[in-house]
Amino acid sequence: MTTSADPGAVAGAQQQLSLGTAAARNLATTTKTTPQMQGISTRWLLRVLPFVQVQAGTYRVNRRLTYTVGDGRVEFISTGAEVRVIPPELGELPLLRGFSDTPVLEALAGAFEQQEYDAGSVLVEAGQSADRIVLIAHGKLNKIGTGKYGDETVLGVLADGDYFGERTPLEQDGVWEYTVKAVTRCTVLTLPRQAFQTVADRHPSLTAHTEGFANQPDLPTNRRGEADIAVSSGHVGEPVLDGTFVDYELSPREYELSVAQTVLRVHTRVADLYNEPMNQVEEQLRLTVEALRERQEHELVNNREFGLLHNADLSQRIHTRSGPPTPDDLDELLARRRKTQYLLAHPRTIAAFGRECNSRGLYPQGTEVLGSTVRAWRGVPLLPCNKIPISSTGTSSILAMRTGEADQGVVGLHQTGIPDEYQPSLNVRFMGINEQAVSSYLVSAYYSAAVLVPDALGVLEDVEIDR
Repeated sequence: MTTSADPGAVAGAQQQLSLGTAAARNLATTTKTTPQMQGISTRWLLRVLPFVQVQAGTYRVNRRLTYTVGDGRVEFISTGAEVRVIPPELGELPLLRGFSDTPVLEALAGAFEQQEYDAGSVLVEAGQSADRIVLIAHGKLNKIGTGKYGDETVLGVLADGDYFGERTPLEQDGVWEYTVKAVTRCTVLTLPRQAFQTVADRHPSLTAHTEGFANQPDLPTNRRGEADIAVSSGHVGEPVLDGTFVDYELSPREYELSVAQTVLRVHTRVADLYNEPMNQVEEQLRLTVEALRERQEHELVNNREFGLLHNADLSQRIHTRSGPPTPDDLDELLARRRKTQYLLAHPRTIAAFGRECNSRGLYPQGTEVLGSTVRAWRGVPLLPCNKIPISSTGTSSILAMRTGEADQGVVGLHQTGIPDEYQPSLNVRFMGINEQAVSSYLVSAYYSAAVLVPDALGVLEDVEIDR
């Protein structure tokens, strides 16, 4: 009996009539891309921040002397994440009102210790020994006590510039009459009773002052709290004109350029033999520079010494009204300064803001920045920046800033013209070849940032993005 052959077997047995594609590829030229890198971001901050040339690696920010003694609130200065009380501002404490011995106030200011508390933390508890003065640099806290009918109630709210325990040095056996609990993250400065007493023992004038209180003389200031400039106007004839001078901060802040560095290693055999169609050293260097620029932007946002998140003035930090970033919150942020030029937020924060706008039926118009269309609010570009951190609790921050020296804004710092410069303020220096025939190149980027006046930079904190 005859059976028909399997068609697949017959096709497989057929003789190949032409060159296959797999073999042909051995003779073909492959089209290649340059090395790709997923970690490259838009780096909007580096693109929009004007950079100032810094000679000798140091940039000094001179400001007018600012004080507002007599307004009932204590003021602070912050250098990165470090917060210090302004010594004359201790005159806001009833105990020190009228005391003007500057060296003693400086000694007291230096004795305060900085402490950080998370939301929900209890700073002091009713009935416990009152043993320290507490100054609130930033945050919101509740004073909790017993209500009229014995229930727990909020006696008051403490915020930036407030204080409690101011009579502690006079009451050796005093106890806290209320509990103080943090509502938001907060930064406080504390002065233990023993530290106050140590300063008083060294300075008899302080001991004498604590026996009574005197009125603090009014210091003339303008509406911004700067030392006033006396000017006469509207006069006729030849009256004696007021004399004046512009007082400056005695210790202006200086910013030194920071550095990000790495050592790039390339085997000489690779550099010698495998340079077509792309130069191996150049491609390695290109991706290394991209990584350094990413680190540079991260440091400009997060560095505790000069990063924008840590250098925003305490008075320019605000919290959301309800948690998510709403249009009302961004309006409040914009209202804190003149001529806000840019808003920066994590992409997920921008998405959360978009959801809030959608729920209200708002559809903000976009705007163009450096040839790209981006979201905007009130005409201010809302730029994505994935270097702004998101906490484990799903909160982030939004930055608002005015830029440029001419507008007394935020500026980037760099130094061009350095030896072996590869890009502005970035150089590549050949370090030699080791015994394994590996050549090394030191790649360095120098940078920093400065906030010229406090209202140039603001932060909307604790923005909930997962709601």
